[in-house]
Amino acid sequence: MGSWQISIIGFCAMLFLMALGMPIAFAMLIVGALGITSIVGLKAALGMLGQLPVSVTMNYELSVVPMFVLMGTFVNRANLSRDLYDAAHAFLGHRRGGLAMATVAACGGFAAVCGSSLATAATMSQVAMPSMRRYGFSDTLAVGSIASGGTLGILIPPSVVLVIYGIMTGTDIGKLFLAGILPGLLTIGLYMLTIAITTTINPASGPRAERMDYQERFRRLKRVSAMALLFIFIIGGIYLGIFTPTEAGGAGAFGAFVFALWRRALTPKIFLDCLLETAKITTMLFIVLVGAILFSNFVNLAGLPKALSDAITRHGVGPMGVIANMMLVYFVLGCFLDSLAMILLTVPIFFPIVSRLGFDAVWFGIVVVMISELALITPPVGMNLFVINSTIEDVKLATIYRGIIPFAIADVVRITIIILVPWIPLVLPRLAG
Repeated sequence: MGSWQISIIGFCAMLFLMALGMPIAFAMLIVGALGITSIVGLKAALGMLGQLPVSVTMNYELSVVPMFVLMGTFVNRANLSRDLYDAAHAFLGHRRGGLAMATVAACGGFAAVCGSSLATAATMSQVAMPSMRRYGFSDTLAVGSIASGGTLGILIPPSVVLVIYGIMTGTDIGKLFLAGILPGLLTIGLYMLTIAITTTINPASGPRAERMDYQERFRRLKRVSAMALLFIFIIGGIYLGIFTPTEAGGAGAFGAFVFALWRRALTPKIFLDCLLETAKITTMLFIVLVGAILFSNFVNLAGLPKALSDAITRHGVGPMGVIANMMLVYFVLGCFLDSLAMILLTVPIFFPIVSRLGFDAVWFGIVVVMISELALITPPVGMNLFVINSTIEDVKLATIYRGIIPFAIADVVRITIIILVPWIPLVLPRLAG
């Protein structure tokens, strides 16, 4: 069989196992191992299967992952999400749709010290939804703003997904972090514009809250100033070359630990719970990473990247045509796979093609993360949608699907802007360079 046939059989087998309820990490492990066995033999496959978990998890740069996860758990236990929402509420709540805008702004702030979209969506749904209901917001606008705002967790640095992309492609992680800042701000702006348009069309969907005086606004802002300083310390340290991204993870975790102590949010039991939660999340990420690398090795041995590159060259669609086709593939895959699995599966195939065409690796990383953000809110397997559905049990999934449509359109506009105007993500990394 040729490269296409072997690879298609592998992908279909993996999707079939996932449809049966098997976790994606183990589906990729099984299909990857069997595929490699069929190509190079059982002995080589067993050798790779035994070596990969050690070589992957012992990667020094991956040590930043548990550090950023730990930082997020400390910050979450310190109840920062409530303070962020209250501060954004004070400045934006008096506008039409202001509480939904405050939700998006708070999600952006929480993402800056969390690095996880699912954690951002789950946390903010508990904080923002009761307040929006109290002021009479429609459920569609409320859940739409929470689900879309939650996607910022994997774009605004520090981002675990950007770390993994950087390790997979050999791209400077510090530059990826800097590249995510302006697209993240653009995303927040577009989401707020979406809310403004929605509430202009239907004012009853997002009533105004009371206006707060400046004394109350700055009192609430003061409560989140310490975490703003922590974010500046992490990104500024990377930007100025004081420490590497890996060292920044340790510094950030320590800073979040001090912040939680200062807020008197840590007890010995809570501290142990934070460590256990970090261990669980990190283990899950590493298992998925090992499975994806094994599966990508199978696809590479089958020759799919070269076959795909040759097919693109023969058809002569041009560099931007190649990117457009890749985005279409990501959009389709996003309906069935979560963002991390999608990146781990596709980047080893697409990155060599993108590099050959001369596109910037940092720019492509931001584009891939943004299309993966769209996958988090794309039915039927939008992970943020299911997180919100499980957190807010009285909201039907159909309501969440309706609420996310305007924000999904905003995401398409945002991705188009970044593809057509690549200097937006690249200006800060080039200044740092």
